[in-house]
Amino acid sequence: MESNEVIDIFKALAHHSRVEILDYLKNGPMTTGELSEKFNVSRYAVMKHLDILESAGLIVVRRKGRIRLNFINAIPLQQLYNRWVSKYESQFSSSLVHLKNQIEEKERGMNMENKVAKLEVSWFQIEQEVSIQAPKERVFQALTEEIDNWWAFRLSDKDSKLVFEPNMDGRFYEDWGDGHGAVWGTVLYIKENEEIRLNGLLGMKGAVNSHYTYKLEEHGSSTVLKLTHDAVGLLDPEWEEAHRHGWVELLEKRLKEYVEKGE
Repeated sequence: MESNEVIDIFKALAHHSRVEILDYLKNGPMTTGELSEKFNVSRYAVMKHLDILESAGLIVVRRKGRIRLNFINAIPLQQLYNRWVSKYESQFSSSLVHLKNQIEEKERGMNMENKVAKLEVSWFQIEQEVSIQAPKERVFQALTEEIDNWWAFRLSDKDSKLVFEPNMDGRFYEDWGDGHGAVWGTVLYIKENEEIRLNGLLGMKGAVNSHYTYKLEEHGSSTVLKLTHDAVGLLDPEWEEAHRHGWVELLEKRLKEYVEKGE
């Protein structure tokens, strides 16, 4: 993260209304109109605050027709954390690993009736962006051919290998050997160096429909990777937050450092 990017983030956070906007958005995306109703100022003033947050990379905007949906982008905040805080703490397991262990522990101590009762029909949508100092071709290669080198999460406690088949109906799967394994996603759409769309549970279980998309946009010598993850069905209330943090871990810490530094 460059110094000017850090300054932009602190400037964006210097106004209490913009901090409140992020507090609202951490609970899920909101339209500009919905956010305007939360403040005793004009819609124009709220839009100015949103423009500043977007310029600092703290929110991501997606437009659906005439509606503007605003999403929190946790990656810049994670970058600040990594720069000054994380080096002073012991390294924790990732959020998705914590979630996996929690679910398995609860399943061992609960009967099926109680497990089903905990789930409820709901949905979530996660939008994140990360800038990687590399051309699109290199990022696309890491997302597909080299995914085993940086994808941190595994469903097996034993050694396994992750494989991504970069073609229509191709699979993103975990190979446990001896014909055993698990599918993380199935390719629905793929355009080389531009976009990948997959359908996959990503650690969730049961009656869930989950889609995630990577879009690559070249900005000078960098590539902006845009993630969208939608899930609907019988969802555990903890899954959205776990996956939001999990994507930050994967894209900001793992993929970015792997492509830029080979780590």
